[in-house]
Amino acid sequence: MTEISTGGIAELKFIELVGRTCYKSEDKITEDGESAKRFVRMLIRNGHEAMLEHSSMTVRFIVDRGVSHEIVRHRIASYAQESTRYCNYSKDKFGNEITVIKPCDIRNDTEYVRWRTSCEEAERAYFSLLDYGATPQIARSVLPNSLKTELIMTANYREWRNFFRLRTTVAAHPQMRDVAVPLLNELKERIPVVFDDIAPEVCLKCL
Repeated sequence: MTEISTGGIAELKFIELVGRTCYKSEDKITEDGESAKRFVRMLIRNGHEAMLEHSSMTVRFIVDRGVSHEIVRHRIASYAQESTRYCNYSKDKFGNEITVIKPCDIRNDTEYVRWRTSCEEAERAYFSLLDYGATPQIARSVLPNSLKTELIMTANYREWRNFFRLRTTVAAHPQMRDVAVPLLNELKERIPVVFDDIAPEVCLKCL
C-alpha cells in the first residue's frame, strides 16, 4: 500500500541522509543515488540497522485467521484487521456467507472433504447463533481458523527484515510462506539493497 519510487532510490536516499548524520558525512551524498546504495549496504553489513527504522512500509495481507495470528506477533508494527466482533457475515455485503481459505498443504481428497465439511458445519453453527439472537462477537466463537481475513501491517524496514528472516524459512507455516516469499521477492526488485541479503529457504517438498 506504500508508494515506492522507481528502483527504491528515494527510499535509499532518505535512509542515507538520516544515517550520515551519525558520521556528519552529508557532503558525500550524490544526486544519482549511487552513494545511497553504497551507504545502506554498509549499514546492513555492519549491523547498523537502526537507521532503517526511519523508513516504513504498509502492506495489506489477505490470509486466514490462523496465519493472521502469527503476523500480529511482530510487536514493532501497527495493525488494522477485519473484525469478527463487528462484521456480520450473514449480511448482503458479505454475500450471506463466510469466506474461507483452503490450506495450501492439504494432501489429498479425503483431507479436503473433511476440511470443507468442518467449515460448512462452522458456517451453519455461526448463522444459527445469529438467528437465535447472538451478536457477531458471540457467534464468532465457532468460526474456523480458515476464515478469510484482511490485515494491514505497517512497520519500519528493520522490522520488515526481521519479518522476512522468520517468515520465509522452511520452519514457517506453509501459508505464511505463501504470502511472505512472494512479497520478499517483489521487494528485492523494488527496493534493492534493503532486502537483497535475505534469501528465502527452498522448501524441497514444494518443488
